[in-house]
Amino acid sequence: MKALVYGGPGEKSWSEIPDPTVAGPRDAIVRVDAVTICGTDLHILGGDVPEVRPGRVLGHEAVGTVVAVGDGVANLTVGDRVLASCISACGVCRYCREGVYGQCLGGGGWILGHTVDGVQAEYARVPFADLSTYRLPETVSDEAAVLLADILPTSYEVGVLNGGVRPGDTVVVVGAGPIGLAAIQTARLFSPTHVVAVDKAQSRLDAAKRFGADVTVLVDDDPLDAVRSVTDGLGADVAIEAVGLPGSFELCTTLVRAGGRVANIGVHGAPATLHLERLWIRDVTITTGLVDTRTTPKLLDMLVAGQLDTVHMVTHRYALDQIVEAYDVFARPAETGALKVVLTRR
Repeated sequence: MKALVYGGPGEKSWSEIPDPTVAGPRDAIVRVDAVTICGTDLHILGGDVPEVRPGRVLGHEAVGTVVAVGDGVANLTVGDRVLASCISACGVCRYCREGVYGQCLGGGGWILGHTVDGVQAEYARVPFADLSTYRLPETVSDEAAVLLADILPTSYEVGVLNGGVRPGDTVVVVGAGPIGLAAIQTARLFSPTHVVAVDKAQSRLDAAKRFGADVTVLVDDDPLDAVRSVTDGLGADVAIEAVGLPGSFELCTTLVRAGGRVANIGVHGAPATLHLERLWIRDVTITTGLVDTRTTPKLLDMLVAGQLDTVHMVTHRYALDQIVEAYDVFARPAETGALKVVLTRR
C-alpha cells in the first residue's frame, strides 16, 4: 500500500510500504476512506515531538471501512463504516477505568501516528478497535465525521470543559485555526456573553466570525484593550490557547481576569514563561491536557442532530495520493486560506 511516511524533521514522502496486518486479538484493519491533516502533524515535522521516529506513518484522524478484525474484537464486523479516534483505549487500566483514555497505561493513549503507524495511508491497523472506533450512521458523511476524530473533542474537552466555560462568560480564543474555530463553536454551546477571537491573519478572523465569535482582533491590534472593552475592564473569564507557541500562551495569561481560567490546547515544542510573579495573587487557574475523546459519542449525536457544523471548516479537498501537496497547502494558511484539508479515496 501507499502511506505518508515521516523521514525526520522536515521530511515526508508518499511511499510504498507493507500492508498492515492484524497483530493482536483486539486489532482491526481499516480501509481509509477519508483522512485529514492536523496541526500536530506539522509539529511532528517541525521536530517538536521527538518520540516520533523516522519511518513512522503519520496521521491520527480517519474515517474508514473495516476489512479485517482480530479474534478479540466483539463489536465490529467486516464492512462496518467507522470513525477511527485519535486516542486508543485499552479499557482496563486505572486511567481508562476513570475515562481518562489519553493517559492509558495499557498500550493506548495517543499512539496512532505517534508511537505506532497512523492513518494517512490506504489501510491502517487500529489497536483496541472496540473502544477506539465509532460506527457511523448513514446520514453522516465521511467529510463531516472525520473532524470528530480529534479537533472537535480536543477543543471541547481540553479547551471548553477544562476551561469551565459557563453561561454569561466572556471567552477569548487565541488562535483561530481549526482547533480555535472548534473551540469557538463548542464554547457557544454554553451561551457565553462574548466570544473573542485573536489571530494574526484576517482570513482566520473572518472564519471565526462565521463560527460564532462576536469580537475579532488581530494580535498586533491590542487584544487586551478589545477584551477589556467588553468586560468592564476585568478581562476574560476563560482564555483558550489554541496555537502552541510561547507568545500565545503568555498572551492568554494577560487577557484573563482575576479568578479566571486559562485552558491550554496547543501542542508546545518550546518552553513558555509562566509569570507567577503576576499570576499568583490573581487566583488564576491554568489547565493543560491531552484529549481523552470521552465526549466523542455526544459530539456525534450533536452532529447528527444538526447542532454542530464541521463541513464548513473544510476549505480544501484532495485525493489521498495528493497528500504531499495537501500538506504544503495546509502548512501555509496565511497564503492559501486553508483551515482543514480532507483527503479521500477516489
